[in-house]
Amino acid sequence: MKLLSLSIIGCLVVSTKLIGQPIKFENYTLAASRTFVSIQKMGTGKVVRVIKDSTLESSDEPTFARINGIDFKNGTIEVKVLSRLLKTAPEYSRGFIGVAFRIDEQNSKFESIYLRPTNGRAEDQSRRNHSIQYFSYPDYKFDRLRKEAAGVYETYADMGLNEWITMRIEVKGKQAKLFLNNQKQPALIVNDLKLGENASGAIGLWVDIGTEGFFKDIKIRKE
Repeated sequence: MKLLSLSIIGCLVVSTKLIGQPIKFENYTLAASRTFVSIQKMGTGKVVRVIKDSTLESSDEPTFARINGIDFKNGTIEVKVLSRLLKTAPEYSRGFIGVAFRIDEQNSKFESIYLRPTNGRAEDQSRRNHSIQYFSYPDYKFDRLRKEAAGVYETYADMGLNEWITMRIEVKGKQAKLFLNNQKQPALIVNDLKLGENASGAIGLWVDIGTEGFFKDIKIRKE
């Protein structure tokens, strides 16, 4: 795996409590899992760029930049994300971008919430209804959840490509809430995280096929 130091980004802060100022750490590294990860300058700062390995055709896979050195169970994950479509993106690409959490040591189990930015302003209402998605790897990918519990694990929110979107995920036990762009009310609530309330592990900056994903201002507060 390719490792990149987060110390040159200056955008990762971690706190052991939900209350209080986050503490900045300098020694975290990113490990590429079925992705290509790099650090790029954007605007006045640096961001993490993540692209899925195009040889992997399956969706909802462990395709992320894993933040090593963090064991996350309960707390809050906040990050700003921006996605663009690659020139080689297939027609069904949606700008897939999000966060994986409670990732086990082998990257064989994790929870994830991600966005489909192209759906947020589509003229087709059915596509709008699939703007946000929760899935649990490996057993509960989007297609199974959509078939078995339509409308429960995905929903609509206003968003678009090539714009910064703030994701804040609050995790406690078997529940996860996603807040977008500092809204007071959650855009999505998952009350039955499939790995259970005792799962814990790393955090990943997640993308899927056709996406050029950018991440910055990563804040992790452990409860």
